[in-house]
Amino acid sequence: MTLVKLADNQVTLLHLNGRILKLTKVKDMKWTILYILVVIYINREVAMATRFTKSMARNIFFGGSLFFFLLFLALTFDTNQKLPKRDNSQNLTASAIHGKKLWETNNCIGCHTLLGEGAYFAPELGNVYKRRGPDFIKAWIKSQPTGAPGRRQMPQFNFTEQELDDLVEFLKYTSEINTNNWPPNIEG
Repeated sequence: MTLVKLADNQVTLLHLNGRILKLTKVKDMKWTILYILVVIYINREVAMATRFTKSMARNIFFGGSLFFFLLFLALTFDTNQKLPKRDNSQNLTASAIHGKKLWETNNCIGCHTLLGEGAYFAPELGNVYKRRGPDFIKAWIKSQPTGAPGRRQMPQFNFTEQELDDLVEFLKYTSEINTNNWPPNIEG
């Protein structure tokens, strides 16, 4: 359909089916557009009623619902088959579990992301072990806050040496999970 403006106060709407509706003496263009939209809606409803029945709609609804339910089951099955091969659970140690507890109780995910989940205030830490290594991680956590003006600051958690080792062990564990190359670059 096309809308052709003939004069200042006259608008013609040409439908694809060949009918022409002519509006005359319309002072305000917004009322013209509203009228045209109403006419299009009414014509569409009439056309839909003659071509599209309730049984057709029901068949499309049930067919589509069944299709997407089966797709959901297939994707769930596929995911459950692949996750055990990728989750790195064989390398989960008591130290890594304690490090995860420290991660959660200190709300590290409130600022950092881990494997794409969490806040984006501070860097992604899913691969920080590979990027920086254990000594850098410990030194960085100990030196916070840095006091550099204009920079976001990480709080000082006053972790013991054992807690730092556990947190580093947890970050090592997460860096070894097969994430299908996530994050897309080494810097997170």
